[in-house]
Amino acid sequence: MGLVDGDDGWRIPDWLWERIEVLLPAGPWHPLGCHRSRVPNRAAMNAILLVLRTGMQWNALSATGICSSSSAHRRFQEWEQAGVFHEIWRQGLLAYDEAVGIDWAWLAADGAMTKAPLGGPDTGPNPTDRGKRGRNARCSPRARAEGVRLSV
Repeated sequence: MGLVDGDDGWRIPDWLWERIEVLLPAGPWHPLGCHRSRVPNRAAMNAILLVLRTGMQWNALSATGICSSSSAHRRFQEWEQAGVFHEIWRQGLLAYDEAVGIDWAWLAADGAMTKAPLGGPDTGPNPTDRGKRGRNARCSPRARAEGVRLSV
């Protein structure tokens, strides 16, 4: 028993669960059948949505009693790889378009896929990339050549 022992009003309603449940892939098969039974899919989805909704850490899930953090995160990764969340989004978008309508005429997309105009070999490495050698403002060129750091 955890901190959440009843319906807190944020659980997936039955009508929505019926639409989501059919999108979920079957759980992995275990040849020996001796492993612990899986957390129910609905509990795992409730836990995942709680994390996504609140921004809480995965490890905080265990205290809620909804689902263990490791089970929820593992299921999140499985379902994300299977495209479940993309399909939920797609079907929700289609349902909204059918019920209310989406006016696509006012939308625009903008972007660019080009090289930086002032970039080049003289730019040097990114200063946040500590794994590569680059210009160090705290060392003189002579000290750098000798491998000696100046104290600041």
